[in-house]
Amino acid sequence: MSEHFEQVPERAERLHKLEELRKLGINPYPAKYQATHTAVQILKDAEQFIVSQEMVDIAGRITAVRGHGKASFFQLSDPSGKIQCYAKLDIVGPEAYQAFKLYDIGDFVGVQGPVFKTHTGEFTVQAQKLTLLSKSLLPLPEKYHGLQNVDTRFRKRYLDLIANPEVKELFVKRTKFVRSLRDFLDSKGFMEVETPVMELVPGGADAQPFVTHHNTLDLDLFLRISLELHLKRLIVGGYEKVYEIGRVFRNEGMSTQHLQEFTLMEFYWAYVDYQTLMDFTEEMYCHIIKETFGTMEIKYQDQILNFNRPWPRYDYRQLLIDKAGIDLDKFPTAESLKPELEKHGIKPDPKLGRGRLIDQLYKKMIRPGLVQPCFLIDHPLDISPLAKKHADRPNYTQRFQPIFAGAEIGNAFSELNDPLDQRSRFEEQAKLREKGDAEAQMYDADFLEALEHGMPPCGGFGVGIDRFFAIVSNSETVREVVFFPTMKPE
Repeated sequence: MSEHFEQVPERAERLHKLEELRKLGINPYPAKYQATHTAVQILKDAEQFIVSQEMVDIAGRITAVRGHGKASFFQLSDPSGKIQCYAKLDIVGPEAYQAFKLYDIGDFVGVQGPVFKTHTGEFTVQAQKLTLLSKSLLPLPEKYHGLQNVDTRFRKRYLDLIANPEVKELFVKRTKFVRSLRDFLDSKGFMEVETPVMELVPGGADAQPFVTHHNTLDLDLFLRISLELHLKRLIVGGYEKVYEIGRVFRNEGMSTQHLQEFTLMEFYWAYVDYQTLMDFTEEMYCHIIKETFGTMEIKYQDQILNFNRPWPRYDYRQLLIDKAGIDLDKFPTAESLKPELEKHGIKPDPKLGRGRLIDQLYKKMIRPGLVQPCFLIDHPLDISPLAKKHADRPNYTQRFQPIFAGAEIGNAFSELNDPLDQRSRFEEQAKLREKGDAEAQMYDADFLEALEHGMPPCGGFGVGIDRFFAIVSNSETVREVVFFPTMKPE
């Protein structure tokens, strides 16, 4: 069965041109080309090039052509920008100009020649030599300069990048964003590491994993849902500051803020608690935002997010009292809490435990109202199976989440390093899984064995980079900031 693009009418015409070029002895797909300048460099120093008559050599994609007969202007685009070029029959020669007439918008070419200024004042490269670098067989979309169809943009990101320069710049900014994060951690003495993507037991988050199969070992494995438990094993092994930036996979719903495959950063730091991490995280976020955007005030939708320090800190239990009139200390079981959810229009799932019910309340009653950067602290034990308890408040944990724009942009604990307490919490999670909670954490015996060899006091932090960047870049959806988001086949 033919591919649908084979039916594009212009493709047959371009195939014919390709054959004509081959008959002229032209290789339409050479292996390399050495450009000497970019469009921006030429335009920046154009006056000097004109005076010196220095030859420039530029390579890029043809994005516009005007003119007929014995001379033509065409626009060449490279990663730095666009520049006008001029091809004339009596300068490039009849054979080269005959070949040029077979070029199309979308083709890649090399242009060599001096720079001049047209009578309209536009700096232009006068082609003395033209080299075809890649013949395109499919045309760019009609009116590609404003490609807007969201489905097409995500499915064919390469067209989106050609058509919308602001999208291309967005991803350049994302790279700068991640680099500033990495540079900050490196400057603080953290060591970047890599841990397995496939695991026997997925852990470190409340999420349903993807399953895969290892043929050689004849073994079912899970794609990791977190970086946490392997990084903690490295703390057990004697490292004091480690971090990883890597892909994780969660087989759950998709939304404007959720992807099933996304980039996560986690770090672990021995001998510090969550209070130290809060100050550190505030410094880190402010550094990244300043380095990437040059300001501490970020526009998001119709809000201005002010990241200047210090950020307020809100107690989880107290916020539920203030916003929902619910004191968690008065509702010690799932059954006692369910009527409170119903009062607020939430239908409780009978399979869910107290922790998940608390989380439903929080997501409806608290999180949407946390717009400016802040920290939510001291979460209930029920929703924090890997966090250390408060000695004087054993039902609450040493945990915080940075929140802004009504979204969780990170998660951190004073990490649980008591192996017996951790075993007990894994057992409670296992019971929830047996009752049907597919996102409850699995019992990880190997991790427990590592803990029993001793892990020092430790603070741990994680953040989903895609969501973080989507918000601070004022993107409508997290899919906007991922090159190739997963899409259902057409």
